[in-house]
Amino acid sequence: MEIRTRSAIHNPNPEELRDLAAAQDTVGETEFGSLNVTTQVTARSKLSTFIATDDPARHTDPTITRSEYDAIARAQVEHLADKEVVVLDGYIGDHPDARVRTRLIIEKENANIAAKQQLLYFPADDDAEPEFTVYYTPSLAVPGYPDDRIIAVDLDAGVTRVLNSDYFGESKMAGLRMWDALMYRRGGLAMHSGLKVVGDGVARRVGLVVGLSGTGKTTTTFSKEGGGAPVQDDYVALFPGGKVYGTEAGTFAKVHGLTAESEPAVWHGATQRRSYLENVAMDACGTLDFHDKTHTENSRAIISAEDIPGIIYPAEVDTADFMLILNRNASIIPAVARLTPDQAAAYFMLGETTGTSAGGKSEAGKFLRVPGTNPFFAYRHEWQANRLRQLLETTSMEVFLLNTGRVGGPADDDRSSKVTPAISAAIVAAIAHGGIEWENDPDFDYQVACSVPGVEDSAVLRPRLLYGSQGRGDQYAELVAGLKMERAEHLASYQDLLPEIAAAV
Repeated sequence: MEIRTRSAIHNPNPEELRDLAAAQDTVGETEFGSLNVTTQVTARSKLSTFIATDDPARHTDPTITRSEYDAIARAQVEHLADKEVVVLDGYIGDHPDARVRTRLIIEKENANIAAKQQLLYFPADDDAEPEFTVYYTPSLAVPGYPDDRIIAVDLDAGVTRVLNSDYFGESKMAGLRMWDALMYRRGGLAMHSGLKVVGDGVARRVGLVVGLSGTGKTTTTFSKEGGGAPVQDDYVALFPGGKVYGTEAGTFAKVHGLTAESEPAVWHGATQRRSYLENVAMDACGTLDFHDKTHTENSRAIISAEDIPGIIYPAEVDTADFMLILNRNASIIPAVARLTPDQAAAYFMLGETTGTSAGGKSEAGKFLRVPGTNPFFAYRHEWQANRLRQLLETTSMEVFLLNTGRVGGPADDDRSSKVTPAISAAIVAAIAHGGIEWENDPDFDYQVACSVPGVEDSAVLRPRLLYGSQGRGDQYAELVAGLKMERAEHLASYQDLLPEIAAAV
C-alpha cells in the first residue's frame, strides 16, 4: 500500500535528529547534556498487539483478520497523508548472514523515537531496499481496541503498524518481533536474551542470558565478574551448532534505581550526551532522580554500543557455550541448577518469573509463565521449546536455571536469603571457568550446586536443606508437590509440545 506524506526528512544525522527531538514539548535536557523524554504510554501494550492472519491456529497470541488489518492500514495511510514524517533506515543485526534492513516511518512530532532507534540500528551502509517497515503514528487513536491503541503485525509482508503509542519500546520491538519470526522460518530460534563473553582470549566462553525484562538479564549480561564483557543485551538468535547472531548496536536499559555502583556500565552509558532517557524523573535544572517512580518504574536509557565499556560487537562472536534461563522467584528455586536438554526445553517453555513494570501494571509483581521469557514470539509458543530442543541436539552447549530473586521466602521473611547480583556473577564466572561441585536434586531431578567459588551463603544453593534446617520440611514438600503439579498441567495445555519436554518436569 503506497504511503504519501506532506513532507519527509530522510535519514537525518544524529545531531539533526537531536534537534528535532529537542523541539518536542515533552523533552528536556538533563544535567549530562542528554535528552529526557516523558511519554504518555510507559510500557509495551501487550493487550493491544495483534498478528494479522487468516490462519489463527498458527499463533498463540491474539490475531486479527487480514481484512481488519487492511482497514487499519488504510486509516493510517490517510492519517499520514497530511503529516510531516521522519524516515530512518538501518539494520537489525550486524552479521551478513542474519542482518535485515529495516525502515521506520514516524510522525515528525515524535522524532525522539527515531533518534532512539538510530542508536540501536546498525548503520545502513548500502542502498538496499528494506525488508521490514514500521509505520508509527502516535497521534492516531483507534477506538474499539484496548486503550484505543493497536500494534498490528503483518509477518508475511514484514510490516508493523503502531497506532496511538508514544512509547519507544514499540518501535524497537516492532522490528525485533519480525526478525524473530524470520529467524524461526530460517531454522533458528531468536530469544529474548543477552549475550556475553566470560574470560580472556585464552579461555573465552560465551553465554546466552535468557530472561524477561527486569529479571536481571542486563545486570547479568553486563557484569565484569570473571572477565565478563557484554555482547548483546536484548535479542539473540541461536542456530544449529550453537551459532549466535545479535541484533542491536546498543541497549534499551531499565534504569529505575540505577546507581554507579549497582550497574557501572549502564550508569556510564546513561550519563553520556548522545544517550536518550525516557521517563526518568527530572527537575527544572535537569537533575535526574533514578529512584523516583512517580511517573513509572519502567524508566529507560537508550545507549549506543560506543558508550558501553568493554562491549564486543555481535559479529565478532561465533558460537555460544552455555545458556542461563533466568527465573526471579522467592521460594524453592535454587540460585543455580544444571539441566538436561529435555529439562532445558521444559524450563524454557515454562518461562517462570516474577513480572516487572516493563510489562505494564498488569504484570508487575505477579508470578508469570512467559514461554521462553519471550513475550514477542509471534507463532505458537510451544514451537519455541520444540525448536530449542532440536537445536540442543546439534551442540554441546550446557543449560542452567538461574534464580535472580530469593530462596526461602519473600523479602519480609527473615528466614529467606537473597540471591544478590554478586552471587549471580560468581555463579556465572564459575560456570564459565569451572569449580562448581554438583549433586542430584531428589525432588526435581536436576543438578544443584554443593558449593560455588565466591558464594559464601550456601543456603541459596540447596533450598531443600535450607527449609529442612529451619524446621520447614513439610512446607518444602508441599511447595514441591504443588509446583510439580502446576507445571505438568501448564505444559499439558500446549497441544504441539513434544512429549519428552512435557514429561521433563
